Amino acid sequence: MKNKLIRITTVPISLDKLLSGQLAYMNQFYKVIAVSSEKKYLEKVGEKENVEVFNIEMTRQITPVKDLISVYKLYLFFKKQKPFIVHTHTPKAGTVGMLAAKLAGVPNRLHTIAGLPLLEATGNKRKLLNFVEKITYRCATKVYPNSFGLNEIIIQEKFCNPDKLKVLGNGSTNGIDTSFFNAKKYSQIENDALKKTLEILPNDFVFIFVGRLVSDKGINELTEAFKKLNGLFSNTKLLLVGPSETELDPLLPKALKEIEENKSIISVGYQNDVRSYFAISNALVFPSYREGFPNVVMQAGAMGLPSIVSNINGCNEIIIENHNGIIIPVKNTIAIFDAMKKMVENVAFYNQLKENSRKRIVDNYEQEVVWNAILNEYKKLEENV
Repeated sequence: MKNKLIRITTVPISLDKLLSGQLAYMNQFYKVIAVSSEKKYLEKVGEKENVEVFNIEMTRQITPVKDLISVYKLYLFFKKQKPFIVHTHTPKAGTVGMLAAKLAGVPNRLHTIAGLPLLEATGNKRKLLNFVEKITYRCATKVYPNSFGLNEIIIQEKFCNPDKLKVLGNGSTNGIDTSFFNAKKYSQIENDALKKTLEILPNDFVFIFVGRLVSDKGINELTEAFKKLNGLFSNTKLLLVGPSETELDPLLPKALKEIEENKSIISVGYQNDVRSYFAISNALVFPSYREGFPNVVMQAGAMGLPSIVSNINGCNEIIIENHNGIIIPVKNTIAIFDAMKKMVENVAFYNQLKENSRKRIVDNYEQEVVWNAILNEYKKLEENV
């Protein structure tokens, strides 16, 4: 009889995209149950990963009453299921999941941290979020930051006892399937056809951003930097792949106007499969303010693209300065512009970065390596019983 493993995220897109394939892999060794909100989407993820699902509504905002209801429902679910491990991801799922698991007496309560949104908060909101974070870690038996930089921040902020912390492998939550993210899967004919559809000319230098179009991903600075670059080099394009979020962290009106009016900025919205867009691009620009261990930077690298990333944890671990990309200061429009300009102007430098990009990912972040590191952690818990 397999032990039960319950994996929880706030919204099912995190199970689907950030943990793609991992639940199915773990299901060989444990009876996996995936828990999240948005019932219909969650059920699709369950079918895709071939695991059981349990729907519970959670919000990404601060909603104390709804959160307590979620804790109570999860508590009842855990009491019934008696899981060996509850493993949570994303901030809200971490808080309600760890609290409910502790109350229900679940022996192994694991929480993975893939970024700290609270780092951008200030004042009373920051104090509240710090308090909630400490509760999450206190209820967990083990906490896994998915980057070494994040591990350091947690120690500096005194969120929990350092003995509880561990970075698995080289970092990352799910690694990268480098056979899936491979530019060789796309022919020149396919690439040319997509370029034609998007009105990208054969000799255009295409910078790509993949992610939510929100302020703390650095989109305000990116659009401003690109406007200046495009004034100098008319053969540059900026391809934005990702959904707009107007509620939690909207872009400045100036940035929205630039995206709408600049013919060299192509915004294609959310895409289920981003590989074909990487395949027609020359470099990733990812000037985010905060990350855990960004999949996008690994995906771009696996597709053979060098990256311009901000000097934050995760990004500055995947990218080695002047080896497979350029590292720039956070919230710095001029630095983004200078890095983009260097890639366009200095062909030899760009080619050298490109040459190293895929190898860096294959050697360090192959998916099975990351999955096995997590599985080994689970197995150690069984040995301790």
